[in-house]
Amino acid sequence: MRLRHLFPVLFLMGPLACATGPVHRAATAPIVAVHRAPGELRVMTFNIQSGARGLERVAHVIRAAVPDIVALQEVDVGSTRARGLDQTAELSRLTGLKYRAHFRTTDLYGGAYGIALLSRFPLEALAQYPLPVPRGAEPRTLAHAVVEVDGREVSVYLTHLIRRPFNGSVRVRQSAYVARLMARDSRPKLLMGDLNDGPDSHSTRLLRRELQDVVADTGTTGGTYPLPLFLPTLRIDYVLACEAFTPMSSRVLRVDASDHYPVVADLRLELDAAPPAVAERGGPAAARREPTAGGHAIGAAL
Repeated sequence: MRLRHLFPVLFLMGPLACATGPVHRAATAPIVAVHRAPGELRVMTFNIQSGARGLERVAHVIRAAVPDIVALQEVDVGSTRARGLDQTAELSRLTGLKYRAHFRTTDLYGGAYGIALLSRFPLEALAQYPLPVPRGAEPRTLAHAVVEVDGREVSVYLTHLIRRPFNGSVRVRQSAYVARLMARDSRPKLLMGDLNDGPDSHSTRLLRRELQDVVADTGTTGGTYPLPLFLPTLRIDYVLACEAFTPMSSRVLRVDASDHYPVVADLRLELDAAPPAVAERGGPAAARREPTAGGHAIGAAL
């Protein structure tokens, strides 16, 4: 087997990490004042490894980046490895991003495990869609929320594609499903998350047919998943945007807060187009919204 074919196999066969260490609670963070030009938006995607290296460390990285929207992967709610903590709610509290949604994909370690959103903007029309997986594989999902940016509705999608070894064909099926679903949405669109494949893979190229790879388009170099020893760092975490957005800049933050590096991207949204009709809100299989006491929106599983 050639070495370049060995890298993805070694990566895919890596075990899921478990959170260890005590949970430390901190005071609720105040909302940081953000002054951006009309249409400008900062987004972030971050696989947090279920807070294995400390949830406060994750929160510090997010808060320092001052994003408007954060897509999170590998997020626990109520699990034993998270010591019963709702990690989405805790990160919302620690970062000052007061709107939040957790999308359960499966039960793990006695709690809900999945993906999540943190946002400076209210999250509307929450929905999630199960992705195709082989029999017995860990469930995967595509989550969706609508936010309003300077008077224009924007669809935010997030996902975490399958990681099991030798499942490249499954990721292609998952990407094809995501692409078909997003094509039905007439709003400006973002897709963020851990795609578990390289920029030139079939599954990623399928998504890049209609979406811009913001990291590539802004000339940012470097991977997001470091491998041990002499192996290269893989780029498997993405911010993809439709043509309604102009990529301005991006950064891969090489921080020791997870086994992934987060990606931060600055975008500019076209504001001259009218928002879609109200009838287009939501969509098939929309998840019900459950507001909490703080006005935060929690995405219920389908």
